Amino acid sequence: MVKKVILSFPVDATDRALTYDLVKEYDIRINILKAEIQAGKSGNLLVELEAGEEALARGIAYLTECGVTVSPVANKVSYDAGRCIHCGHCVSACFSHALTMGAPDWRLHFNPEKCIACKLCLTACPMKLFTIEFAE
Repeated sequence: MVKKVILSFPVDATDRALTYDLVKEYDIRINILKAEIQAGKSGNLLVELEAGEEALARGIAYLTECGVTVSPVANKVSYDAGRCIHCGHCVSACFSHALTMGAPDWRLHFNPEKCIACKLCLTACPMKLFTIEFAE
């Protein structure tokens, strides 16, 4: 099972080897897609976690106990579909293919599970319809 989540670290957790613990103690494979974190400051990691369902649940519980907020990417990335004019500007900027458009409807389709929070859609969208809650 693979889960893409954003880990939000409080100041007192940034100097601990929590991701190492996930690998060593919980046998969770971690793919870091984006990181904005510094020791002594709060920060965020966008990661893919891969393991069995039980191991993932235990690893996420461990992170939560350590004060880390674990949020599904879908809860942190969104766009205002009702105002979208389906111009395709964002699709051309999205190299992760989270944004697609094509036949038969030629409308924008957004898959937040493919999003890597690169923020290119923020500048590509002429309507400014995208929001990404990640470290600024």
